[in-house]
Amino acid sequence: MAAPPPFHRGWSRHSLLLGGAAGLALAVASGSALAQGSVVNLAPSAEGLASVPGPTLRDLPALPPAAPSTPRSEAQPSGGEQPVTFTAEEVEYDRERGIVTARGNVEAWQGERFLRAQEFIYARETGVAILRGQVQLIEADGTILYAEEVELTGGFRDGVLREVRARLAQNARMAANGARRTGGTVTDLARVVYSSCNLCAEDPQRPPLWQMRARLATQDREAQRISYRDATIQIGGVPVLYTPFFSHPDPQSPRASGFLFPTLGYTRFLGAFAEVPYFWAIDDTQDLLVTPIIAQHVLPNLGLEYRRRFNNGELQIQGSIGYFDGNDAERLSAGLRTSPELSGHIFARGRVALNENWRAGFNLNRASSEQYLRTYRFDIRRFLVSDIYAEGFWGTESYARVDVRAYQGLRSTDNLSQTPYVTPNAFYEWAPGRKILGGYLTVDSGLLGLTRPVGAWSQRVTARARWDRPFHDAVGGIWTVRAQGDLRGVVARGQEKLTVPQPAANGEHVAGNFRLALDWRMPLVRDAGAWGSQLIEPRVQVVTGPSTGRQTMFPNEDAVDFEFNDANLFQLDRFTGRDRFEGGTRVDAALRGAWSFPNGGRVEGIVGRSYRMSDEAIFPRNTGLERRWSDYVGRVGISPVSWLDLTGRTRLDSETGQHRQSEAVARLSLGRVGPVESLSFTAGYLYAPPLPFLTGDQGRNEVSFGVGGQVRSQAGGVWRLNASVRYDVRRQEPVAVIASGGYEDECFIVEGRLLRRFASDPVTNREYLGNTVFLVRVGFKTVGDYFLRAI
Repeated sequence: MAAPPPFHRGWSRHSLLLGGAAGLALAVASGSALAQGSVVNLAPSAEGLASVPGPTLRDLPALPPAAPSTPRSEAQPSGGEQPVTFTAEEVEYDRERGIVTARGNVEAWQGERFLRAQEFIYARETGVAILRGQVQLIEADGTILYAEEVELTGGFRDGVLREVRARLAQNARMAANGARRTGGTVTDLARVVYSSCNLCAEDPQRPPLWQMRARLATQDREAQRISYRDATIQIGGVPVLYTPFFSHPDPQSPRASGFLFPTLGYTRFLGAFAEVPYFWAIDDTQDLLVTPIIAQHVLPNLGLEYRRRFNNGELQIQGSIGYFDGNDAERLSAGLRTSPELSGHIFARGRVALNENWRAGFNLNRASSEQYLRTYRFDIRRFLVSDIYAEGFWGTESYARVDVRAYQGLRSTDNLSQTPYVTPNAFYEWAPGRKILGGYLTVDSGLLGLTRPVGAWSQRVTARARWDRPFHDAVGGIWTVRAQGDLRGVVARGQEKLTVPQPAANGEHVAGNFRLALDWRMPLVRDAGAWGSQLIEPRVQVVTGPSTGRQTMFPNEDAVDFEFNDANLFQLDRFTGRDRFEGGTRVDAALRGAWSFPNGGRVEGIVGRSYRMSDEAIFPRNTGLERRWSDYVGRVGISPVSWLDLTGRTRLDSETGQHRQSEAVARLSLGRVGPVESLSFTAGYLYAPPLPFLTGDQGRNEVSFGVGGQVRSQAGGVWRLNASVRYDVRRQEPVAVIASGGYEDECFIVEGRLLRRFASDPVTNREYLGNTVFLVRVGFKTVGDYFLRAI
């Protein structure tokens, strides 16, 4: 069984190797308490676990305090080995037999191995040491073993232990009737019991929530594996699983090859299916995860994930291949044959540091279709971006990037002939930390090239410089002078072939823009005594510059998506990209108020709008800036106490006051409510009208609700429940439902998750096959997790 790779697909995994029929696969704890080991059969016989009383996890001793200053001796063994050094309250030495006997708080060490006992008998000629009474063996790696009697040889490397107990990492405990170490690398234990659960404080005789018992266990440090014979899992003292053979990597090893826990499930498309991953730790720098998916209705699918780290970089490749036909889900779910096509996906990324300033990398993302990703529950994306890039960093002042990109739309409605290739995209920014002319300067430049299969292409060069200088007047006003200059040059061909034709953009065009602004605000603060403080802050900004008009001679690629709100009310250029400049003269005004309470609570609000001096149509309709008077924009934040937080934004029509866009989020955290340790509620509302310049945009009108809480049991475990729903008001149907719940304590976790989407294929108008996901996780901490999935 393999060691789990790092956190993958939401939850960690442990690997296992099972022999015989087993209903549930389980792996062993991390952090073995054994020193080093091999194969031993110290059990009375293999007649059954019930024939001889097994060990328990009770009465595990604690580490005693260090021994007081007592006589210290060294016993030099024969053969040139390291001496055995020890301290004790009483020491006897038999010269004729060469035997040293120490009694009372004995502490002895040889090399990196250390031990404690009440009695220590050491034969110098043979190198055999016998320890009795509260024996503790401490290895160089911190592993600690407790035993009643121990016989050691070979520099404390090999020996036999009786009535072994151990405390492991992550709250784990282990006990055995006996153990034997051979060759310093293999430890065998007999009648083993293991658990990471705490014992009941009121009744320590009660069995833990779960424990694993085995007739024999073998730990091989060289092979980095621990294997079990006749292993049984007990829950509440009741056996629930038996397997004749069980193996997993040594917990001291972070990675090892082997099978991971399988995932079982059922879907409409796949039918009953099983994922059986195998993890191959190739070496210390690379590994490979192979995940075949065997399903009832379709041919097997194979997933691969390869990772490698270099001294100056990293590489990760995830992919899959299989036969898929997402257009006939009903026939497939009925088990009828169709004509599937070879499909797959690849998500790969790599990065390498070239020197102290530059690094380079790539991202490769391609897939057969969105349906394929949804059905097999790979990373679901609407479109994929692949690129090759190089980045440069010079302290905190300078940054540069150059890349080339390719986009892939995954839906059949996507027009791939209109999808551009970015060849190239380059950007450089310089922001010196020191003041220049008393203000802060930022300079950047960029190059963007776009080529489409239909024959449309464009090359654009841009540059921008911005300077801001704040200062204060004698009465407390805060003034800021802002200046911004832009330059843009474009060469374009074939723009009439686009979905939205722009024939006027063909040719060579150069344009510049300059914006100068004076911003004033006056924060007026009033002391409200025991109620905190109040603030009223008027703000006015005048922005001026040459008029720019519609600028239709330039292709519009990066300034299409636009949203006007309080966050960009005072920006000099409110377009999102460089393909459009905002020109002319305007006045921006807003009034902000806030009330801060002594308990840290706060109520805040802002409302504002903008007025443009000219009638030129710069912004498209429905943006809120298409008229001389802009729409009203505002924001309200209410958080009077720590358990209540309300935030809302809105945009109202400048002439009629009609609601045009809004967003609101409410969070209520009640903390403890009766037996419920924590209880919280969330609610949200989003309304956005359709934007005519975005193809296919239908706007959004949604509400959402959520609830979450947890209850702590008397035993210390925690029950959790979370649920949320999004509802489309316009279409009067849900958008998504998410629910999760479960129980977790120091050694066990059981959890269920449900995700139900209501998205439909825009071509067939049928729901996607992967819209429903149901996942159950059962985890025995330090042992492993088991998954059941339905999608």
